[in-house]
Amino acid sequence: MSSEIRLAFAHPSERAIATADDGPVDRISLRDHIVEVEIGAFQAERGTRQRVCFNVVVEVEPIVGHIDDDVDRILSYDRVTEAIATELAAERLNLLETLAERIAERILLEPQALRAFVRIEKLDRGPGALGVEIVRSRSDLGDAAQDASQERPHPRVVYLSNAAMASEHLGAWIDQLSAERAPLILCVGLPDGPRPEAGQALPQRRVDLLAIEQNGWCLAARDARCKVVATRTELDWAMKNGQVCIWAPSKIVLDAVEGPETSVTDTVALTGWFAQEMEASELLVVDAETPALENVSVRNSAIGESVL
Repeated sequence: MSSEIRLAFAHPSERAIATADDGPVDRISLRDHIVEVEIGAFQAERGTRQRVCFNVVVEVEPIVGHIDDDVDRILSYDRVTEAIATELAAERLNLLETLAERIAERILLEPQALRAFVRIEKLDRGPGALGVEIVRSRSDLGDAAQDASQERPHPRVVYLSNAAMASEHLGAWIDQLSAERAPLILCVGLPDGPRPEAGQALPQRRVDLLAIEQNGWCLAARDARCKVVATRTELDWAMKNGQVCIWAPSKIVLDAVEGPETSVTDTVALTGWFAQEMEASELLVVDAETPALENVSVRNSAIGESVL
């Protein structure tokens, strides 16, 4: 077996040593850290948890002078396990590649970290371990480090009833709301009229979420400034670039580690959950009952009233 093939299957620590520059580096490692998590692109992987194994090696800048047994001078092992836990808790992911990338980026935001080797393996998908391994350096982050250091925008989330969507005031409301500093995300409820009945809870949940998205597209057809957006990445980009969004809830709801406790047919409560997830500066509910939220300011407006 060639040395290249041997290294491909060796522990990341061996790859780190074999590919290191001439200068001295220190390394910390996490071996065989196993977590049960829901992850995967296949339908059979939804709604079930599987064992995932993490092996991580981080090259760090050598400490100059005496360490003085001071934990604040080193990159703690806890930072590695926290990076894994944080990314697993952020949202449900389909790909190990995405998870590995995000873990490596989070680790490399630590000032001591130089390179990160991340290997992730699924232990329950076959007779052996199925996984990916990546290596990233601080220079690979590029603008990601700068973007991560910027504060995430706190949008104004606005729920519109069907009557509010059809109101002659809609254009003026969007004028007023989009002129404010906070980014604007519009949310809608279920369309009027019957929906298909799936007969089972989980398929019906998807049908209902898709019906909300269809209603969102109807709102987008009424005002060209409004774009239907489905992912957190798209929402973050849109907020930073001043785009008015209409939330399409399926992906974020289905991928949430801790989803809404209420039925998705309670669309005002669903919007309240979303506002909390987005750390919204305010939830404005137009022509509907307002939910009680702990961490988000909630306000109600009737059709014909000012929304500011």
